[in-house]
Amino acid sequence: MSTLALLVAVLLGLAFVLVPSALAYLAYRHPAARGPLGIGIAAVAALAAIVIPIALH
Repeated sequence: MSTLALLVAVLLGLAFVLVPSALAYLAYRHPAARGPLGIGIAAVAALAAIVIPIALH
């Protein structure tokens, strides 16, 4: 794996960890926004499941 591919995979991994974590924290702090934030968390998880294996290939 080239250095650039490894760097991209690590950055994508960090982004796909930090974004759902931030959304989960917002859902915890603002209960009225739990529905839309739950959809956002599910969308980010689905994107991570698709993009990270492609980036690591």
